[in-house]
Amino acid sequence: MKNSGIIISIIAGIAFVVFAIVLANAYRYKFKSTNTINVTGGAKTDFASDIVKWSASYNRKSMDLSEASEQLKRDRDLVRNFLIQKGISEKEILFNAVVINREFAYHTDANGNSSNTFTGYNLSQNVSVESKELDKVDNASREISTLISQGIELSSNTPSYYFSGLEDLKLKLISMASQNARLRAENIAKEAGSSLGDLVKADLGIFQITGQNDNEEFSYGGAFNTTSRNKTANITVKASYLSN
Repeated sequence: MKNSGIIISIIAGIAFVVFAIVLANAYRYKFKSTNTINVTGGAKTDFASDIVKWSASYNRKSMDLSEASEQLKRDRDLVRNFLIQKGISEKEILFNAVVINREFAYHTDANGNSSNTFTGYNLSQNVSVESKELDKVDNASREISTLISQGIELSSNTPSYYFSGLEDLKLKLISMASQNARLRAENIAKEAGSSLGDLVKADLGIFQITGQNDNEEFSYGGAFNTTSRNKTANITVKASYLSN
C-alpha cells in the first residue's frame, strides 16, 4: 500500500509538471499570436502605353443587294488607302466580315392590322487597327472623319491604349509594396521599443490602373484605364508581422 501511494504521488507530480508546461506553452503561443503588427504597404509607378487599338465602322443601304455590296467595297478601299497613307502598315489593318441586314418599316392600320414594307438592305463592316505606332493611329483616328465628305457613312471609336509589359510591371510593384509594408512595420516596432519578427500573413490588394494625373477613382474590382496613353499603376499589400 505504501509503495502504491508513492507511485501515485510520482504520477501525479509528473502530470502536474506536464500540465504546467503545456499551459505555459499555450500562454506563450497566445501572446505571440496576438502580439502582431499589421500594416498596409503601397507602391505606384507611372508608365506609358506601347500598344493602341482603334476601330471604326461604315455602312451602305440600298434596295439592291449588289449595289450596296459594290458601294461598301468602294468604301473599304477608301478606308484602307487612307490608313496606309497615314503610315499604318497594311498588315495591322483588319476588316471584319460584312454584316447584311434586311430592313423593314412596320405599320398598323386603323383596324389594328399590322404589316411591314421592305425598305432595303443595310450592309455594315468594321475595321480595326492594333499597332505600336501610337502617334500614327491617333492621327488617323482623328482625321478619318474627312472621308465623310466622300460619301462614306463612317463612325470612328476612341482609341484604347495598353501596355505589353504589364505582368512584369505588376511583379515589380508587388515587390515594392512588400518592401514598403516591412519598412512601415519596422518603424512601428522601433517606436514601440520592440523588434520585428517573422512575417505571418500577407494579402495582396487590388491592382489598379488609372490615367496619369486624372481624378479617376479606384474601383472595388480594380480600375483598368484604357483611354489614357500615360497611366499610373497602384497596388497594396497587407502584411502581419510578429513583434518580439
